Amino acid sequence: MFDGMTLDQLRAFVAVAETGSFSAAARRLGRVHSAISQSVATLEDQLGVLLFERGGRTPALSRAGTVLLPDAWRVLGEARALKARAAAMDPGIEDELTVAVDGYFPAVVLMEAVTAFRDAFPLLPVSIFTEGLGGAEQRLRDGVVGLAVYALALTGARDLESAFLTEVAMLPVVAPGHPLAAIDEPVTLDMLQPHIQLVLTDRTPLTHNTSGGVLGSRIWRFADLATRLQYLLAGFGWCFMPEHVVRADLAAGRLVRLDLASIGPTRLALSAVWERGRSPGRAGRWLLEDLQQRLASGGA
Repeated sequence: MFDGMTLDQLRAFVAVAETGSFSAAARRLGRVHSAISQSVATLEDQLGVLLFERGGRTPALSRAGTVLLPDAWRVLGEARALKARAAAMDPGIEDELTVAVDGYFPAVVLMEAVTAFRDAFPLLPVSIFTEGLGGAEQRLRDGVVGLAVYALALTGARDLESAFLTEVAMLPVVAPGHPLAAIDEPVTLDMLQPHIQLVLTDRTPLTHNTSGGVLGSRIWRFADLATRLQYLLAGFGWCFMPEHVVRADLAAGRLVRLDLASIGPTRLALSAVWERGRSPGRAGRWLLEDLQQRLASGGA
């Protein structure tokens, strides 16, 4: 009985139900009134029920039509999903987009980019790992991700390929109640020594031999950026933080910027990185280009 039922007939049924008339449904679907009427009548023959009561000025859903309308929506939705999934099976598109991102990367920019990515590749699975220091590179080397975003200079790797994304300003900051905040002159290295510097520690061995940004002799180490920020706000010590991370806290007076004598602006270059010979597929390239465009237009 159902062998002759088509998606066009279901579309006609749904269009009449949603617009309230055969004429309006015809306009929506770009077809003539008689074609819509014929499609609905054929579907009724196939199903063996009347979908509309036609006694009034406009067709009204019958009891059977009311019951079957959600099923028609579901079948049409599944047909669209099937078509989209088939389109996504492009040999140039990854089975899954896997990305490791350093916590220093602007989260707002990443969120905007993956939102646009979701619209461009609605059925492609995505895994995003937030890492610190050498963590993003370690995920890449372990084969967990195909693309990593981090400061390549921190590990000094020379066997990977990369594309520059942006520079992040690193600001020396401290809570307003901390003794360093009360100094009304440029802070020297000697002045820093009695005070705790809050630094990130690497869960991987990739950056254990680096000491960039460590100026004090009293060190507290943290495994993630968010926890270090909490201790910073609580006044446990001072540290360098990405400007975009502490922008709101500086504006609200929850943090103050230190004027470090003889130390100029510190900036950290962030890049998209992948293994040599394993360039990102079409989805990865799309995300990379979108990030570059957003950052070039001042997204950071």
